[in-house]
Amino acid sequence: MASTANSTPMILIVDDEEPVRHYVERVLHEAGYQTALAGDGPEALEVAKRLGSFDLLVTDVMMPQMSGDELARRLRRDEPKLKILYLTGYSDRLFAERTTLWEDEAFLDKPCTMQSLKEAVSLLLSGTVGEPGSAGG
Repeated sequence: MASTANSTPMILIVDDEEPVRHYVERVLHEAGYQTALAGDGPEALEVAKRLGSFDLLVTDVMMPQMSGDELARRLRRDEPKLKILYLTGYSDRLFAERTTLWEDEAFLDKPCTMQSLKEAVSLLLSGTVGEPGSAGG
């Protein structure tokens, strides 16, 4: 995990739809998280390289050039413990090639509510629902 107990988690948000990307960024920023944005998989790989490390990847599943699943696989080569939250309007396609999610992965169907997004992120990062850094872990 990239952040320490006293630092704010960094989340990389990847979606080819700008309104979705900015919605997720606004919700997570208002919830107290640091965010970085990318519009597709190749851009996300470059942003990830610049960040060095981060705590969570929030990615769309269906994107041009590179699927969210492929992006997650590539990022996990360097950071095997990276947590992943898939946002998708096509949850059936997420499981077309895989029958299960890896450890530290989850998905939300789009559109999602602000509350469900914050809860999913909190659960993935800390194992509990709450504000950033509020978990006892």
